[in-house]
Amino acid sequence: MTIILGIDPGSRITGYGLIKKNGKKIVYIDSGCIILKIKDFPTRLKIIYNNVSKIINKFKPNNFAIEKIFVAKNADSALKLGHARSAAIVSAVNHNLSVFEYSTNKVKMTVVGIGNAKKKQVQDMVFMLLKLPFYPKTDAADALAIAITHSRILL
Repeated sequence: MTIILGIDPGSRITGYGLIKKNGKKIVYIDSGCIILKIKDFPTRLKIIYNNVSKIINKFKPNNFAIEKIFVAKNADSALKLGHARSAAIVSAVNHNLSVFEYSTNKVKMTVVGIGNAKKKQVQDMVFMLLKLPFYPKTDAADALAIAITHSRILL
Protein backbone atom coordinates (compact mmCIF):
# COMPACT_ATOMS: atom_id res chain seq x y z
CA MET A 1 0.00 0.00 0.00
CA THR A 2 1.28 3.44 -0.98
CA ILE A 3 -0.02 6.84 0.12
CA ILE A 4 0.46 9.60 -2.44
CA LEU A 5 0.28 13.33 -1.70
CA GLY A 6 -0.47 15.45 -4.75
CA ILE A 7 0.08 19.21 -4.69
CA ASP A 8 -1.35 21.85 -7.04
CA PRO A 9 0.82 24.82 -6.05
CA GLY A 10 -0.35 28.41 -6.12
CA SER A 11 0.66 31.67 -4.47
CA ARG A 12 -2.97 32.36 -3.44
CA ILE A 13 -4.42 28.84 -3.20
CA THR A 14 -2.45 25.61 -2.95
CA GLY A 15 -4.49 22.46 -3.42
CA TYR A 16 -3.59 19.14 -1.85
CA GLY A 17 -4.95 15.65 -2.30
CA LEU A 18 -4.11 12.30 -0.78
CA ILE A 19 -4.93 8.90 -2.16
CA LYS A 20 -4.03 5.36 -1.18
CA LYS A 21 -2.90 2.92 -3.87
CA ASN A 22 -3.29 -0.75 -3.14
CA GLY A 23 -2.41 -2.80 -6.20
CA LYS A 24 -4.39 -1.22 -9.03
CA LYS A 25 -7.04 0.19 -6.70
CA ILE A 26 -6.94 3.85 -5.63
CA VAL A 27 -8.89 5.19 -2.65
CA TYR A 28 -9.51 8.77 -1.56
CA ILE A 29 -7.99 9.78 1.80
CA ASP A 30 -8.25 13.57 2.07
CA SER A 31 -8.04 16.82 0.10
CA GLY A 32 -8.39 20.53 0.53
CA CYS A 33 -6.94 23.93 -0.11
CA ILE A 34 -4.38 26.05 1.68
CA ILE A 35 -5.89 29.52 1.32
CA LEU A 36 -3.33 32.34 1.42
CA LYS A 37 -5.15 35.60 2.15
CA ILE A 38 -2.23 37.46 3.71
CA LYS A 39 -0.52 40.05 1.49
CA ASP A 40 3.07 39.49 2.66
CA PHE A 41 4.48 37.05 0.10
CA PRO A 42 7.29 35.55 2.23
CA THR A 43 4.70 34.81 4.93
CA ARG A 44 2.54 33.03 2.32
CA LEU A 45 5.52 30.80 1.48
CA LYS A 46 5.97 30.03 5.17
CA ILE A 47 2.27 29.10 5.42
CA ILE A 48 2.57 26.76 2.41
CA TYR A 49 5.67 25.12 3.91
CA ASN A 50 4.10 24.74 7.36
CA ASN A 51 0.78 23.40 6.07
CA VAL A 52 2.38 20.89 3.72
CA SER A 53 4.56 19.76 6.65
CA LYS A 54 1.44 19.29 8.81
CA ILE A 55 -0.24 17.24 6.06
CA ILE A 56 2.87 15.07 5.69
CA ASN A 57 3.13 14.55 9.45
CA LYS A 58 -0.56 13.65 9.73
CA PHE A 59 -0.94 11.28 6.76
CA LYS A 60 2.65 9.95 6.34
CA PRO A 61 2.65 9.73 2.52
CA ASN A 62 5.20 7.54 0.77
CA ASN A 63 5.21 9.63 -2.41
CA PHE A 64 5.00 13.35 -3.19
CA ALA A 65 3.81 14.51 -6.62
CA ILE A 66 3.58 18.13 -7.72
CA GLU A 67 2.61 20.00 -10.86
CA LYS A 68 5.44 21.41 -12.96
CA ILE A 69 5.52 25.10 -13.76
CA PHE A 70 3.80 25.97 -16.99
CA VAL A 71 4.63 28.94 -19.20
CA ALA A 72 2.59 31.82 -17.83
CA LYS A 73 1.61 35.01 -19.62
CA ASN A 74 2.84 37.08 -16.69
CA ALA A 75 6.47 36.66 -15.59
CA ASP A 76 5.73 37.85 -12.05
CA SER A 77 2.99 35.23 -11.69
CA ALA A 78 5.33 32.51 -12.96
CA LEU A 79 7.99 33.51 -10.44
CA LYS A 80 5.49 33.49 -7.56
CA LEU A 81 4.23 30.08 -8.66
CA GLY A 82 7.82 28.84 -8.71
CA HIS A 83 8.34 30.07 -5.16
CA ALA A 84 5.11 28.39 -4.00
CA ARG A 85 6.23 25.12 -5.60
CA SER A 86 9.60 25.45 -3.91
CA ALA A 87 8.05 25.92 -0.47
CA ALA A 88 6.04 22.70 -0.91
CA ILE A 89 9.00 20.80 -2.38
CA VAL A 90 11.35 21.82 0.45
CA SER A 91 8.76 20.59 2.95
CA ALA A 92 8.63 17.22 1.16
CA VAL A 93 12.41 16.91 0.93
CA ASN A 94 12.80 17.84 4.61
CA HIS A 95 10.48 14.91 5.36
CA ASN A 96 12.68 12.61 3.24
CA LEU A 97 10.13 12.21 0.45
CA SER A 98 11.17 11.84 -3.17
CA VAL A 99 9.62 14.50 -5.41
CA PHE A 100 7.86 13.57 -8.65
CA GLU A 101 6.85 16.32 -11.08
CA TYR A 102 4.19 16.16 -13.79
CA SER A 103 3.21 18.67 -16.45
CA THR A 104 -0.34 19.95 -16.60
CA ASN A 105 -0.82 18.27 -19.98
CA LYS A 106 0.45 14.92 -18.64
CA VAL A 107 -2.00 15.11 -15.71
CA LYS A 108 -4.94 16.00 -17.98
CA MET A 109 -4.02 13.29 -20.49
CA THR A 110 -3.69 10.67 -17.75
CA VAL A 111 -6.88 11.53 -15.87
CA VAL A 112 -9.19 12.78 -18.63
CA GLY A 113 -7.59 11.36 -21.78
CA ILE A 114 -7.23 14.82 -23.35
CA GLY A 115 -4.08 16.91 -22.81
CA ASN A 116 -5.95 20.20 -23.11
CA ALA A 117 -8.96 19.20 -20.95
CA LYS A 118 -10.85 21.93 -19.09
CA LYS A 119 -10.76 22.19 -15.29
CA LYS A 120 -14.39 21.01 -15.08
CA GLN A 121 -13.48 17.84 -16.99
CA VAL A 122 -10.66 17.15 -14.51
CA GLN A 123 -13.07 17.67 -11.60
CA ASP A 124 -15.63 15.33 -13.19
CA MET A 125 -13.09 12.55 -13.72
CA VAL A 126 -11.58 12.87 -10.23
CA PHE A 127 -15.12 12.72 -8.81
CA MET A 128 -15.83 9.53 -10.79
CA LEU A 129 -12.46 7.78 -10.45
CA LEU A 130 -12.35 8.19 -6.68
CA LYS A 131 -16.12 7.63 -6.25
CA LEU A 132 -16.31 10.73 -4.07
CA PRO A 133 -19.47 11.52 -2.07
CA PHE A 134 -18.91 15.23 -2.83
CA TYR A 135 -17.79 17.32 -5.79
CA PRO A 136 -14.18 18.49 -5.20
CA LYS A 137 -13.13 22.14 -5.38
CA THR A 138 -11.00 22.98 -8.41
CA ASP A 139 -7.59 23.23 -6.70
CA ALA A 140 -8.19 20.12 -4.58
CA ALA A 141 -9.39 18.22 -7.68
CA ASP A 142 -6.22 19.26 -9.53
CA ALA A 143 -4.08 18.01 -6.63
CA LEU A 144 -5.98 14.71 -6.56
CA ALA A 145 -5.48 14.44 -10.34
CA ILE A 146 -1.73 14.85 -9.82
CA ALA A 147 -1.80 12.07 -7.20
CA ILE A 148 -3.85 9.86 -9.56
CA THR A 149 -1.33 10.50 -12.34
CA HIS A 150 1.50 9.42 -10.08
CA SER A 151 -0.44 6.30 -9.03
CA ARG A 152 -0.75 5.29 -12.69
CA ILE A 153 3.01 5.79 -13.22
CA LEU A 154 3.66 3.43 -10.27
CA LEU A 155 1.91 0.48 -12.02
